[in-house]
Amino acid sequence: MRAATPDRPRTRPGRGWYVGAVLSAVVAVTMCLLGWRQADQADRINAHPVRVDGTVTQLPGGSGTYSQVAYVADGRKLTAADLWLPAEAKVGDRICLEHAADDAGAVRVCGKRYPQPVGVGLAQTTVPLAVLLCLGCLLRIRHFKRAHPAAGRAGAPGFTVAFAAEGMPAITQGKRTRRRRKGGRRALR
Repeated sequence: MRAATPDRPRTRPGRGWYVGAVLSAVVAVTMCLLGWRQADQADRINAHPVRVDGTVTQLPGGSGTYSQVAYVADGRKLTAADLWLPAEAKVGDRICLEHAADDAGAVRVCGKRYPQPVGVGLAQTTVPLAVLLCLGCLLRIRHFKRAHPAAGRAGAPGFTVAFAAEGMPAITQGKRTRRRRKGGRRALR
C-alpha cells in the first residue's frame, strides 16, 4: 500500500499550469482575430458605404439560432446572419443596411459601428482576461521553477531534448532497461 503523500518533493509544477497557459493564449489569439475581423469589416464599410434595404427573415429564438436578413447587392441575393437588429424587429420587416462597395458580404445595420453585436465586445472583454490568466500561469510556473531548481542547473533556463530509444542511457540515467529477455540473464552469456 502506498502512502497518501509522496516520499519525494515535487520537482515540477503540475500540468494544469501549462495547459492553462496554452489554452488562455489560444483564447486570446482567437479573440484578437475575431475582433480584428469585425474592425476590418467596419473600416471597409466606412471607407465606401453602400446603402441597401434588407428584409428580416429570421429572428433569434434561443441559444442555437441567429437573426438573419436577406438583401440584394450587386444583383445578387445575399443573407447576413447575427446582425444588430432593433428590439422591436419582426420577420418580414424592412431594415436599412450598409455594405462595403468592394465586398457585399461585409454588411451592418445602418447607424451601427460594427457588423455583429458580440464580435468586438467579446474580444474587448476576453482578450485581457485571457492574457492575465496566461501571465498568471506563466508566473506560477516560473515561481515554482525558481523555488525548486533542478540538480546541477541551479535555476538556469534550459530545455531537455530526449530522443526515445529503448535502453538509451540518457533517458534511463545509465541504467539498463527493465525489460526481461527471453531465457533470463543467463541466456546472454
